[in-house]
Amino acid sequence: MKVVQINAVCGSGSTGRICTELSEYMTESNIENYIFYGNGCSTYAISERINSDNDVKVHGLLSRISGKQGYYSTYTTKKIIKRLADIRPNIVHLHNLHGNYTNLNVLLDYLARNDIATVITLHDCFFYTGKCTHYTMDGCYKWQTGCHDCPRLKKDNPSWFFDRTSKMWRDKKSRFEAIPRLGVIGVSDWVTNEARKSFLKNAAIIKRIYNWIDLDVFYPRGEDVREKYNIPKNKFIILTVGGGWNEKSDKFKDILKISEMIDGTMHIVMVGGGLNRAKLPDNITHIDYINGTDELAKIYSCADVYVHVSREDTFGKVVAEAMACGTPSIVYDSTGLPELIGDGCGYAVSCEDVGAMYEKINVIYKNGKKIYSDKCVSFVSENFEKKELLEDTLEVYKELIGMGDLHGSISD
Repeated sequence: MKVVQINAVCGSGSTGRICTELSEYMTESNIENYIFYGNGCSTYAISERINSDNDVKVHGLLSRISGKQGYYSTYTTKKIIKRLADIRPNIVHLHNLHGNYTNLNVLLDYLARNDIATVITLHDCFFYTGKCTHYTMDGCYKWQTGCHDCPRLKKDNPSWFFDRTSKMWRDKKSRFEAIPRLGVIGVSDWVTNEARKSFLKNAAIIKRIYNWIDLDVFYPRGEDVREKYNIPKNKFIILTVGGGWNEKSDKFKDILKISEMIDGTMHIVMVGGGLNRAKLPDNITHIDYINGTDELAKIYSCADVYVHVSREDTFGKVVAEAMACGTPSIVYDSTGLPELIGDGCGYAVSCEDVGAMYEKINVIYKNGKKIYSDKCVSFVSENFEKKELLEDTLEVYKELIGMGDLHGSISD
C-alpha cells in the first residue's frame, strides 16, 4: 500500500499533528507514505512543502478579489499531480485544502480520471459547502440543495466583492461525485450525519472516526508548572486554549465575561497567540505559546477545569486532551462538542449561555476536580484511543483499495 496525505500544514496544529501521527503509524506498519503540505515549515522527514509563501499570498489575494477559494495555485497543483504520477499511490487522503495552496478542481479531476481511491476527512465543513467551514451560528443549510446568497461571505475564506458560492458548490458536487472510490471520514457523529445530508451521501464509504488522543503524551502529570508560567498558586484554575485569540471575537468576549463573574478564589489561564497587546484583567494569565505537546499536557494537568467557548467545532481536540489529563471540561451544547463530554466528565451548557457555564464552573469548584478525573481519563481511553482509531483509518484505506485495482490505476 502507498498513501499520500495532503494538508494545509504538517506537524503543527491539530490537523498537522493528525497527519504526522497517522504517517508515523503507517511507517511502523511498513506502509510507504508521504505528506504534501502548503503552509509553514516542517522538519518531518517524509513531508514535502509543495508551494511558496508568495504563492499562498497571491492565491489568497485572488480568492478574496474573485470570491473563489481553491481555484488558483494551478502550477503548484500540477507539481502535486506529477509527484502522484511518480509515486502511484493506492490512497490519497485529503485533509484541509482551504489554505490557498491547491487548485481543488484540477486535483479532484485528476483523482477521478485515474480512479485513485480518495479519502477526505471532515475536520470542518468546507468539503460539502460552497465555501463555509461552519454554518450553524448563521442558521444556513442551503448546502443541502445548493449554496447561494451566502450569509458568511466575509467570514471563513472571505470574499471582498462577489458571491461565487453557487459555482463552488456545483464544482465540488460534480467532482466529488465523479470519484469512483470516495471515502468520507467524519471526526464526530455530528459532522458525519451532516455529510449524509449533503452531496457526499453517495460516497462509497461514510464513517465516523473520532480524532485520536495520544495517551502516552496526554495523561495526568504530577509536575506543577504554575510558577514557571506565573500562574497564582492556591487558586482554582480555569483553563482555555485557542489556536489564536481575537479581541473582537465572541470567544474572547465570553472569557472576559467569565473573568467578571468569578471571585478571588479563581483564576483564568488563556493559552494561544494573538493577545500580546491585549489589556487583560488581573485575574487572567495569558500564555502565548506552549513549546510542545508534553508541556501542554502539564498545563492541562495543572488546571481544575477546562472551558471551551467555541460555538462551532467538528470535534474539539483540546477538550479531549484536557480530559485525558484528568481535567473536567465545560463546553457549549452545539455541533460535535457534546459528544466529548462523557458521564461524569463535565458539562455541556446551552450555546452562548456564559452564565450557565459560570454556574457549572462553580459546581466543579464545590465538588472538587478529583471526583471527575478518573472518569475523564477512562472516557478518553475508551473513545479516543490512538491505536484503535488509527487502525480504523487503515481499514477504510483497505476497503477502498479492495473496491478496485490493488495496484492503482494511474495512467498519466
